[in-house]
Amino acid sequence: MALMNLIIICFSFLLIKIESKQPLPPFSCDSTNPSTNSFPFCNTSLPISQRVQDLVARFTLDEKISQLVNKASAVPRLGIPYYQWWSEALHGVAVAAKVENGVMFNGSIRAATSFPQVILTAATFDANLWYRIAKVIGTEARAIYNEGQAIGMTFWSPNINIFRDPRWGRGQETPGEDPLVTGKYAVSFVRGIQGDSFEGGDLKDEHLQVSACCKHLAAYDLDHWKGIDRFTFDAIVTKQDMADTYQPPFKSCVQEGRASGMMCAYNRVNGVPNCADYDLLTKTVRGEWGFQGYIASDCDAVKIIYENQNYVKSPEDAVADVLKAGMDVNCGNYLKNHTKSAVEKGKVSEYDIDRALYNLFAVRMRLGLFNGNPRKSIYGNLGRNQICTQAHQDLALEAALDGIVLLKNLDGLLPLSKDKTKSLAVIGPNANVPKTLSGNYAGPPCKTITPLEGLKSYVKNIKFHQGCETTNCTSFTTQEVVEIAKSVDYVVLIMGLDQDQEREDLDRDELVLPGKQKSLITSIAEAANTPVVLVLLCGGPVDISFAKNDPKIGSILWAGYPGEAGGQAIAEIIFGDHNPGGRLPITWYPKDFIKIPMTDMRLRPDSSSGYPGRTYRFYKGENVFEFGYGLSYSNYSYEFVSVSQNKLNFDKLSTTNMDENSSYIPVSAIGSESCNKAKFSAIVGVKNQGNMAGKHPVLLFLRQEKAGNGSPIKQLVGFQTVILNPKAEANVEFQVNPCEHFSKANEDGLLVIEKGIQYLVVGDEEYSISINV
Repeated sequence: MALMNLIIICFSFLLIKIESKQPLPPFSCDSTNPSTNSFPFCNTSLPISQRVQDLVARFTLDEKISQLVNKASAVPRLGIPYYQWWSEALHGVAVAAKVENGVMFNGSIRAATSFPQVILTAATFDANLWYRIAKVIGTEARAIYNEGQAIGMTFWSPNINIFRDPRWGRGQETPGEDPLVTGKYAVSFVRGIQGDSFEGGDLKDEHLQVSACCKHLAAYDLDHWKGIDRFTFDAIVTKQDMADTYQPPFKSCVQEGRASGMMCAYNRVNGVPNCADYDLLTKTVRGEWGFQGYIASDCDAVKIIYENQNYVKSPEDAVADVLKAGMDVNCGNYLKNHTKSAVEKGKVSEYDIDRALYNLFAVRMRLGLFNGNPRKSIYGNLGRNQICTQAHQDLALEAALDGIVLLKNLDGLLPLSKDKTKSLAVIGPNANVPKTLSGNYAGPPCKTITPLEGLKSYVKNIKFHQGCETTNCTSFTTQEVVEIAKSVDYVVLIMGLDQDQEREDLDRDELVLPGKQKSLITSIAEAANTPVVLVLLCGGPVDISFAKNDPKIGSILWAGYPGEAGGQAIAEIIFGDHNPGGRLPITWYPKDFIKIPMTDMRLRPDSSSGYPGRTYRFYKGENVFEFGYGLSYSNYSYEFVSVSQNKLNFDKLSTTNMDENSSYIPVSAIGSESCNKAKFSAIVGVKNQGNMAGKHPVLLFLRQEKAGNGSPIKQLVGFQTVILNPKAEANVEFQVNPCEHFSKANEDGLLVIEKGIQYLVVGDEEYSISINV
């Protein structure tokens, strides 16, 4: 017993020694250093505004300039360490490839939980799940910092651009094409990662867990297409589209999410570079929306304004334009190299620099970086024990399970029987490549389960073949894969895309499967003893009409880029341990859509030119699968149980005198108080008609009886998930805000509500509401 106690004491001492060797993260106002701890900016009893003003006043001009770039220099005389503004956490704490950033996986911590790529997470239509994922990411990020493996806690996520064109290589990073979904995702993610509650309002100003940054403002959704790149592209955007599609997610990010960061995009909009647009950054984001954080440029965006866009005549002009517009920190070195010259030439004042520094250091103080040892702070207890926990990995699996979309299930082919399936062929270039599961902007995962590995846990007799060497699929050996297909009970094909076809700086030229994938699929399907299962890994949509219409292809699953647990999720769905419920967050267009230039930013259709429009709200062409589509192993039925309004009289709510002959009323004329009074409840009954329990997203749309003048064909007004046992039913209540949900932008960018009949729609059920203005 005495020996055992001695061993325990020695082991505890060893742990203490190991812990004591862990490097402290960089911080200011060290209590053990009186020479730098006595400044007023170190006094935590003072308000942050006063502390920041004291700090900025102590800098020399050279020191101020050194803080305007993402690699913010140390200022030893004030006890301020080097700080890196650039860190990534799109769907897990990540690293930006080939560049120095604020997080390192080169110490005792080598991994973090890797969730599905955002486009698949969005398919869950579950805002609470989005929040829980972000909360885990924020927890792990702060833990990595506390362990001394991070020199920054400002994470440049989420990407909340609208997935406007199906070819966009970065569409995979976004929550899809709908501004309501994208805005709700932004709010959930920001609240979760920054340490707020799901409902919001609980986050104290001085206690950010980490900082979120909503990007890329604004109308950015083209990277590299037919010789046109994001650096020089001038997006011509109507006031109408800007008001009701491109800007609303960012407004939600600011006003509801309370994000502490924002990023301006590379491209120009209507001739003006986003990072040099005073009307956008200062008048709109800070003025109208009330943003109180920092604004970063995308990397080298300031340099591009002069060197690529030729928007200004000198580097100093570029510096002056972005600082006066309201940008605060430059990813890159341009401000470090040219700001002093701009000051000396009278192009920018020290006041403009001080304004930027105030925003930057206010965020660093909210992160607790000027409060002394961070291990003694509110988040100081977070460490390696909170990274890659089983609960976090279970959540990664849950997200993949809930996001995967069942696109086809002919004659109930899926789920396969666990008892009767004795042999299985797994074929395809995406079947056993761990890296493909992550998509882009990913960190090293805790562990990875590929589809092949996941399926092996259900069937012992598995025959595996890549089919094609890579997703490019330039060739395949027909006879070999056909013989394999003939020799088993069932075939699962794991096909699709990877980062060789779609990623940052790489937009697609085609909307079909690359190379000879189609030929491989049809050859195997023709030879197989039973209809095959096709699983697609891809971010953007693919025209698979051939598979949709082929009876030999019995089932199709879209699995996005499902993250570290993706292979397990695919297997559980195929063998019925989970009932799929995901629904598409983007329209799947036909292959001929590539005839529409990516550079055409219009969302509304134009009948005179045959332009079909974009996204489910305006697109008038054929589709392969529509927004919100998704099957289940159960069928669900709906009914409107009660709606507290069937008539809205906005003429009585107007705060101004309206023209009697007007067909619409501006939302601004109704007033916020009247808008709140106009809110009403819609209760939808949902029943699971099937024999399997399931989690089901309920999507509530609105459509006008006579849509015209640029009105949406239909638009989403709410979504919620419900979990139902077989034959069970439940009521789902939606709070409808007519000023928000019934409005659309007119050609002047003014939000208006049109008179007439509008219908709430869920499934095949409709409820009419009469609107008088």
